[in-house]
Amino acid sequence: MTTIIVILCVVITLLAVVASSSIRVLREYERAVVFRLGRLVDLKGPGLVLLIPAIDRMERVSLRTVTLKIPVQEVITHDNVPAKVTAVAYFRVVDADKAIVEVEDFLAATLQIAQTTLRSILGKADLDSLLGERERLNEDLQKVIDQQTEPWGVKVTTVEIKDVEIPANMQRAIARQAEAERERRAKIINAEAEFQASAKLVEAADVISRNPTTLQLRYLQTLSAMGGENNSTVVFPMPLDLVRPFLTAAKDAAATDDGDERARFEAQANLAAMIPPAGAESRTPHHARN
Repeated sequence: MTTIIVILCVVITLLAVVASSSIRVLREYERAVVFRLGRLVDLKGPGLVLLIPAIDRMERVSLRTVTLKIPVQEVITHDNVPAKVTAVAYFRVVDADKAIVEVEDFLAATLQIAQTTLRSILGKADLDSLLGERERLNEDLQKVIDQQTEPWGVKVTTVEIKDVEIPANMQRAIARQAEAERERRAKIINAEAEFQASAKLVEAADVISRNPTTLQLRYLQTLSAMGGENNSTVVFPMPLDLVRPFLTAAKDAAATDDGDERARFEAQANLAAMIPPAGAESRTPHHARN
């Protein structure tokens, strides 16, 4: 009786071991690549998977997106500027059996492909493109890497350049270039503003010349603005049309005064010529007596 119990315990233990080795449970994002005697037989999951002990072997593959950090890569741009670049890639397995059969380690292989492609693509770009056209470079990197990993059942969805480090002297040169560009734009804006202001002044002068009333209104507005300020001295500009009659009258009066003065001078000269000198009267009687 005791022997039978021992045998039953051994059998139950063996069955438990066999069951534990032949039953697998896969999550929703997992797939199982099953090999039987070394040959690919099926792709299973998710859920419960039954295997033949000692005959079937299973490789578990996750279908979730993987974040792959690309370490610092030293590149030389097309215009011979050294730079250190870091990037990150996002990919996922879309064909689990290819990811196991076609490549030994799809994660390491994808990393190596990403590094070499990063150096190749950025080596064809100049520094300005590397700093200002990252979106285009990211798209180029994603397309090239995805084409190379497609036979492995790996889909590269996104590649992003994170940091670009350049030498300090190049940073100073870029800063000077940016400052010069800002000064150029500021001068262009000032010149355009002066040109527009000059054009508006010409239009205003043309309007005022056609309508003198506008000038009078502007004059009154100026006086009103000056009156609102705390000024101790106020200069009132007078329109030339108002001052011109006074200037003409003053000029005529000055001419009249000059004419009267000249007439008085001529009359005095004529009177002086008509009166003989005193010495001439004393000499005339002396000759008569002789």
